[in-house]
Amino acid sequence: MNGPLSGIRVIEVGHMLAGPYCGLLLADMGAEVIKIESPEGDIARSVSPHFIGPHNAYFASLNRNKKSVVIDLASDAGRTQLEALVSRSHALITNLRPSAIKKLGLTYSNLRRCNERIVCVALTGYGLEGQYAENPAYDYVIQALTGVMALTGDPSAPPTKAGYSAVDNSAGLVAAMGLLAKIVEGKGGQVDVAMYDVMLSQLNYLAGAALNTGEVVGRLANSSHPYVVPAQIFPTADEWLTLFITHDKFWQKFCQEVGRPQWIDDPQFATMADRRQNREVVLAAIGEVLISATAGEWVRRLVPLGVVAAEVGSLKQALESDLTRSRNLVVSLGDGSQALRAVASPLKFDGYTPHYGLPPLLNEHGNEVLGKVQT
Repeated sequence: MNGPLSGIRVIEVGHMLAGPYCGLLLADMGAEVIKIESPEGDIARSVSPHFIGPHNAYFASLNRNKKSVVIDLASDAGRTQLEALVSRSHALITNLRPSAIKKLGLTYSNLRRCNERIVCVALTGYGLEGQYAENPAYDYVIQALTGVMALTGDPSAPPTKAGYSAVDNSAGLVAAMGLLAKIVEGKGGQVDVAMYDVMLSQLNYLAGAALNTGEVVGRLANSSHPYVVPAQIFPTADEWLTLFITHDKFWQKFCQEVGRPQWIDDPQFATMADRRQNREVVLAAIGEVLISATAGEWVRRLVPLGVVAAEVGSLKQALESDLTRSRNLVVSLGDGSQALRAVASPLKFDGYTPHYGLPPLLNEHGNEVLGKVQT
């Protein structure tokens, strides 16, 4: 693939989501990503009940454009094969547990003798070292520990996880960034990415408020923003509407359009600070107005004015939307003959369109890859 990362070789010793998502992002940009699997293969090959031909839909969504090689990393022969690959590669990414990473020798301290410039990225739950390193970690657990669950959902409901794997995906993004930063630097080394660290970092302004003022934000009804009013979902005559108004000039346009010009100068409504101070009054008044028309009608009226508004839709609606089509975000893998589709890379570059290859079958590229490194 002739992309921005053409010529970069990355070894992926990953499973399930976080590590493979990191590898996917790199592969879509043209890197040669060699996925090392055990003889049983990545568990993601069977985690979903959905198969399209020989391909599991879960695995396919995270492993296109990669090469699969089966290597028993616990054996002497496997370690020799890995070291040969490392000697000709730029980076290695793994999301195994720290004890497994060290036991299999997937650290820079072990592999630098094969390649001084190799970049080794360890993507773990709580870090490669430390007293918590070996604690089991999954996306759900990290959301629970960092307060994400406590911040999500209705105040009257139990704590709620995000509707997708927010931690795994975020950690994969950060791991890709760290890996590329070291390659640009031109020096080998160890990159330590902990899912816990990544998620706590993403709570930036909420964490800043807690650290500096003691404020602890809890769950707010209807997905409300803690500081911006109105910024939440509202029921309409048919469906839910998302409305997000920050600047007072857009608030004024909103007031005119919904037939409430008196709100512009009302001391309870006039400024962002006024609206935050009088949250309940403001939200109740807006709710009475928005219930009078459909979500679609409000979008048609408000968006042309620059007011941020959108219908709350489903994933199916998003995948089939004109917006998704206009961004070419749904692609066929391979030549399309296997009817296997996926969401395209979110990165777009002038002069480069990725080829979206099929996910590899287990050990599909064993002879190709291992034959090269042995010659």
